[in-house]
Amino acid sequence: MLEFLFSKYSNYPTNEIVLEITAIIFGLLSVWFAKKDNIWVFPTGIINTAIYVYLLWKWTLLGDMMINFYYVVMSIYGWYHWTRKKDNVVEYPISRMTFLEKKWSFIIFLLTILFVVMVYTFFDKFTHWTSYVDTGVTGIFFVGMWLMARRKIENWILWIVGDIISIPMYFFKGYSFTSIQYLIFTIIAIYGYLEWKKKLQ
Repeated sequence: MLEFLFSKYSNYPTNEIVLEITAIIFGLLSVWFAKKDNIWVFPTGIINTAIYVYLLWKWTLLGDMMINFYYVVMSIYGWYHWTRKKDNVVEYPISRMTFLEKKWSFIIFLLTILFVVMVYTFFDKFTHWTSYVDTGVTGIFFVGMWLMARRKIENWILWIVGDIISIPMYFFKGYSFTSIQYLIFTIIAIYGYLEWKKKLQ
């Protein structure tokens, strides 16, 4: 079983395996802090995504790399957004999406897919079914990160959908550690949605 899961790592440089495991640890911490509605979601998330930007560039997984670069930027935005207070009260607490935010989410999703398709076409990366799936997942995660930075409960639904799709995708790409990470992400995201729902009520 272990050989089936991790044999693909036999030809990987040791430093890349160590970096991937380090990124996974900080990624799990970040999702756990998000579940708890804790500001530490952002610094831990920045470490996780910054490492993945480097690794995914090395692995030439451009769509995934763009997701993680975007995460770094949105984590900085979210960090600022979550700390804003008015009269010592959090200015942007957990809430549901407005109609305008739903429209923006749809626009962000479409623009993201269009951009990824352009990049993949330019670099001739549509060579495997995972490239097509990656395009859709990128759109889902872009919207999910934007909603999380704005503290919208619907972000968890998008994370759950994207995480479930990512589990087999990363496994087939040969990154078993990351595939397992997304399995754990899915479980935490379900609990995160339920916990945020309680706080919202």
